[in-house]
Amino acid sequence: MKIGILGGGLAGLTLGNNLKKDFKIFEKNNECGGLCRTLQKKGFTFDRGGSHIIFSRNKEILNYMTRLIGENKNKIKRNTKILFKKNYVKYPFENGLHDLPKRDNFECLYYFIQNFIKKERGEIAPPINFKEWMYYTFGEGITEKYLLPYNEKIWNYPADKMNVDWVKGRVPSPPIGDIVKSSLGIKTEGYAHQLYFYYPKKEGIHSLIKSLEKPIKDKIKTDIELEKIEKYDGKWRIEYNNGKSELFDRIVSTIPLQEILKLIENVPKKVENAINDLICNSLITIMVGINKPELNNISWLYIPGREDGRFNRVSFPFNFSSEVVPKGKSSLLAEITCNYNDDVWSMDNQKLIGKTINDLDKLEIIDKNDVCFSEIVRSKYAYIIFDHNYQKNIQIAYDYFEKLGIKLCGRFSEFKYLNMDATIESALNAARIYKEVE
Repeated sequence: MKIGILGGGLAGLTLGNNLKKDFKIFEKNNECGGLCRTLQKKGFTFDRGGSHIIFSRNKEILNYMTRLIGENKNKIKRNTKILFKKNYVKYPFENGLHDLPKRDNFECLYYFIQNFIKKERGEIAPPINFKEWMYYTFGEGITEKYLLPYNEKIWNYPADKMNVDWVKGRVPSPPIGDIVKSSLGIKTEGYAHQLYFYYPKKEGIHSLIKSLEKPIKDKIKTDIELEKIEKYDGKWRIEYNNGKSELFDRIVSTIPLQEILKLIENVPKKVENAINDLICNSLITIMVGINKPELNNISWLYIPGREDGRFNRVSFPFNFSSEVVPKGKSSLLAEITCNYNDDVWSMDNQKLIGKTINDLDKLEIIDKNDVCFSEIVRSKYAYIIFDHNYQKNIQIAYDYFEKLGIKLCGRFSEFKYLNMDATIESALNAARIYKEVE
C-alpha cells in the first residue's frame, strides 16, 4: 500500500514517521513545519507561528515530543502575567486576583461568589454561547475585566456568536476555595498541566520538526503546488507542479479543508458551502530584538485591552533559552489575530512593525530606543472559530471526505482547535489505523 500525505507540517511528518507503509509527503513550502517553522536571523531565533511550548496532559505524547528533541531541551517553570491597568497579574487571571487594585479584586470575588450561589440554587440557565459561558462560570467581575475582552481580541470574533462545545474540558472551572485564596493573596496555581514546560535550547520549535523530518527526508517533496486529486483506475492520482502526477492507494490530508476543496472536481454544492462557511482567523507575528540583556523574567504576557495595542499576547523567547538570542540581547514576539485580507492583514510591514513597537514602548514593556531587530510573518490559517454553525458544517465535511475515502488529520484538516500535542496524537491515531489496513 502506498499513501500520499498532503502537507508536511507537524501532523504530516508525525504520520510519516509512524507509518509502516510506503508513503510520500507533499509540502508546498520550501521547508516543512507549517506553523512550527522557525525564523533564524542575525543571531535571533523566533517561532514564526507564535511562540510554542512543549507540554501535555497526555504523558505518552509528552514523552514522545521530549524524546524527539533529546538533550536539546530546557525545562522551564511558567512565569506568565496578564497586563491589567498597568498591573502585572498572575496567570490565570482568577489565580492572581490579589495583584489587582483592591476595588477590582473585590468585584471579581464578590460576583464569583454571587454567581456560584445562584448556580447552586438553579437561578441561572445553562449557557448557550461562549459569552454566556464566561459569565456563568466566572461571574461578572472576572468576565468583564479580563475574559471577555481578551477572548474577543484573540478570536477576533464576537463571543456571543461562538458555541460552548469547544471550551468544555479546555478551560477548567476554578474551585471556589482557590478564588478566595487568590483574592486574599494565598498562592494557588491554575492550568497546572502547563506550569512546567519544555522548550528546545537551540533552533526553536523547528528542532522538533527537524527530528521528525530527518529519518524520512527521502519521502518528502517540497516546493509542491498541488493542482488536482482524483480517482484514477482504482487509485488516487495527485497532480502537481504543472502536470506531474503520482498514484497512491490512499490519501491523508493535513492541509486546510478550504485548500483541499480546490483540488477536487464536482464537489456537491452543499459540501462546498459548508466548508466555505467554516471560519478561521489569521495570525501576524512581529519579532523584536532588544539591545539589552535580561529584559524581564516573564514567559509570556496577555494583553486584553484593545486600547493597549492590537497584539493579544507577547512572549519572551530569550527566557525559554539563552541560545535563541545573541549575547547581551533579549527578544519578544507579539501576536496579532486578524481576518485574512482585512485592514490589519493588508497594512504595510514597516508601518505595522512601527506601530507595534510604539505600543510596546507606551506600555513600558520595552524602550523603543533599544530595538535592534524586527521582522514580521503572516500566517493565513491560525485559530479555528467555533461559531453556531460549526458543528453542522464540519459534520457535512467529515461525511463527505469519509465517503470519498480521504483521511483528515491535524488542526486545519480536521478543523479543530488542536495544540501540538493533540495534533501529534491525531497523527499517531491515523498511523495506527493504517497498521491494520492492507
